[in-house]
Amino acid sequence: MTRALDQIAEIHAQIAKGEVYRGYRSLPIAASGAIGMAAAWMQPAQVAHDPVAFAAYWMAVAVAAMFVGSSEILYNYVVHDSASGRRHTRKVVGQFLPSVLAGGAIAACFCGLDPSLVVLLPGLWAICFGLGAFASRPYLPRASGWVALFYYAAGFVLLLMTRGAGPTLNGWWIGITFGTGQLLAALVLWWNLERA
Repeated sequence: MTRALDQIAEIHAQIAKGEVYRGYRSLPIAASGAIGMAAAWMQPAQVAHDPVAFAAYWMAVAVAAMFVGSSEILYNYVVHDSASGRRHTRKVVGQFLPSVLAGGAIAACFCGLDPSLVVLLPGLWAICFGLGAFASRPYLPRASGWVALFYYAAGFVLLLMTRGAGPTLNGWWIGITFGTGQLLAALVLWWNLERA
């Protein structure tokens, strides 16, 4: 009996790998990008000169944007999804979540060890986000690979830009990178999954 259940679970896993996950929706993803751009515009001036406050501000923005971007997934998970749909959601989110947690852990370590390293966070966060998008790619439309590549490349560009950055931390680096990336992701989702 246990062997039969294991085989059924394995079959479900193989089928899920071949399916495009339809839980992500373009509107919440676009809204999460707009949150990033608005946060860059509203970033208090003193945050640009305090590395720990900068990291805390942008981590709070990331949590808010993540909640908005995943709001429909959470709603459907709780209200509409079947057991197999919930399993598929956990699988897809489980592919992406470690990269987000890594970005948060890196920020906490930098703030605790040497706040002067915080200037590297925008680039490292973008690279972590790109890695998470690459990890989720088997469950998303093929064009999502370009979005992942955008984040990855933007992260390296941001790291190179820190060389002449000086002591001021620029919130627009994060706002434009994540705003653009999320709007691209929303476009990919709309074009491949939602348009009539």
